[in-house]
Amino acid sequence: MFEIVLSNQATKFIKKADKALVKRIIEKLESLKIEPISHDSKKIIGRDLFRIRVGDYRILYDVRFSSKKILVDRIDKRSRVYEK
Repeated sequence: MFEIVLSNQATKFIKKADKALVKRIIEKLESLKIEPISHDSKKIIGRDLFRIRVGDYRILYDVRFSSKKILVDRIDKRSRVYEK
């Protein structure tokens, strides 16, 4: 079982988002604890991150197999999440 670690941006996003969206995001994160690279995860080209879709939103994350941690880098709308 992997541990989920949220970045400051991801924590702020979850605090501001509406409850229905937060529920869906948490359900997706819980599923990643068991299977960190699931069938609907995609590798982001040119970066050491994966992305998973929750409606119009994306969760960008890194998997650390040695420490059994999933580091959530960003959560945001598709149009903004890849900007950095």
